[in-house]
Amino acid sequence: MQISQGSSPKIAIKRMLIVNVVIPYLIYRLLESHVSSVAALSIAAAVPLLETIYGFIKTRKLDAFSLFIFSSLILGVLATLMTGDERFILLKESYAIGIMGLALLVSLLFPKPLLYVFAKRTLNDPQMTYKYETNPAVRATFRKLTLVWAVVLLFEVSVKICLVFLLTTDRMLVIAPIASIIIIGIGVLWTFRYVKSRKNPVQ
Repeated sequence: MQISQGSSPKIAIKRMLIVNVVIPYLIYRLLESHVSSVAALSIAAAVPLLETIYGFIKTRKLDAFSLFIFSSLILGVLATLMTGDERFILLKESYAIGIMGLALLVSLLFPKPLLYVFAKRTLNDPQMTYKYETNPAVRATFRKLTLVWAVVLLFEVSVKICLVFLLTTDRMLVIAPIASIIIIGIGVLWTFRYVKSRKNPVQ
């Protein structure tokens, strides 16, 4: 989802919960008695996507991960329509997140892990390559960050896969997004503390 730079953390979290949990759940419960369960779930699952589209119209910026999530939703809907299994829609974000987690893990086999590549593009620091190649602390930091986030993302996917087999659809719509927010939130908090403890080694 898109979060404006002026949003406080509390407002951002409330907005995330409303868009990803409250509204999809209410839409599903309102529609489930009027249309097929698959149709109700597809409409409910599209709410976060519509919020992303709104953010794109407002800012004229759409990152690659948002496009990845959009593709995952479409694949989930198509797979559900072909198989009749709602779990494909319930796991719509998991396709992209799982692939990203695996990509991060595989990138550790190469000299420059993915998080270094992302940071280089984001920070636009012409000296970053030199710092990475000459400073062992910088290399160790990016490799550890890449490993941790690979584990975080793959763990998040594993939890959602377990939940989709254990919970009903309406409970999954509520519990799964909250579980994702908690897991990713812990990863973000750890990242901030770790980078701070390293005294910003990329500088």
